[in-house]
Amino acid sequence: MNRTCPGIHPTIPKALEKGDTIALVSPASHSAHPQRIGLASEYLESKGYKVRHATHLNRIDADPATADREKLEDLHELFSDPVVRAIVCLRGGAGSSRLLGQLDYELIAANPKILVGYSDITALSLGIFAKTGLVSFSGPMAATELWQPSPYTEEHFWGMLTDPGYSAEMLNHPLHHTRCLRPGKAEGPLIGGNLSVFASLTGTPYMPNLDGAILFLEDVNEPAYRIDRMLSHLANAGLLRGCRGMLLGSFSGEIAPTEQEEGRLESIFTYYSRSMLSGGPIMQGLSYGHIRNLMTIPVGQTFSFDVAQDGSFSLQASSPAVHRP
Repeated sequence: MNRTCPGIHPTIPKALEKGDTIALVSPASHSAHPQRIGLASEYLESKGYKVRHATHLNRIDADPATADREKLEDLHELFSDPVVRAIVCLRGGAGSSRLLGQLDYELIAANPKILVGYSDITALSLGIFAKTGLVSFSGPMAATELWQPSPYTEEHFWGMLTDPGYSAEMLNHPLHHTRCLRPGKAEGPLIGGNLSVFASLTGTPYMPNLDGAILFLEDVNEPAYRIDRMLSHLANAGLLRGCRGMLLGSFSGEIAPTEQEEGRLESIFTYYSRSMLSGGPIMQGLSYGHIRNLMTIPVGQTFSFDVAQDGSFSLQASSPAVHRP
């Protein structure tokens, strides 16, 4: 079943250039560390960009209706403003999914621009892609990484947003060791994000078509049994069988997992790699998730994916990015 609107084709937004305006917005939770907003703004300005804060940036309101109205106003204002060339989310947390039924997708489609965020922002990335075809970027956010980014996070962030040729070869951080669950080659659009948010969109019009997709997933603070349940939910809904491959990032937590928990998680991934996908390559250990060294991934762009038995892999854009002016 195709969940992407008929006639919609992927649109890659125009690459950033020095002097462009980057806006900060908070469609999910507020940051408990407001000083990081200033530090992130200073960092972005030090790279040669202008920074704008959304009207209700980091606003706290206990009433979900009021909070949603303000978040929608911010997103619609920033997408409609021709001066703003990129929108970077403040942090994840919760709340983005509530906005999906009220977003003005026609406005967004008419004003394609860079949108960056991961974790709870997965809902916006997938919903916007499903409805408009706009490729967004699952990557670092202002109050979680960009206030003090690692060199690897910094390189991937600016590479993906400013250089159309950067995606010719996506490389893991050297400290992140990969494990092959099933070798092979595949090609398809990269679709995914945070597993909890991803699974919650099952059965909604905001889940993109996964037939032929390469799925990428991560999560944080989720025990193995819940990860198993969410993957089982996706499988029972028939969403996994059409995927051509799977990239598993970090499934980390605030408390280091026990050896038993790590073994359980490894068994779960191995089970789904053997049982649910139709022969596509599957790899564990991608530099993606709630980790310091974070890859920036274009959601919806077509990539080729090759995994060898020894865990080495290649992830390359199938063709140079063609950015819409």
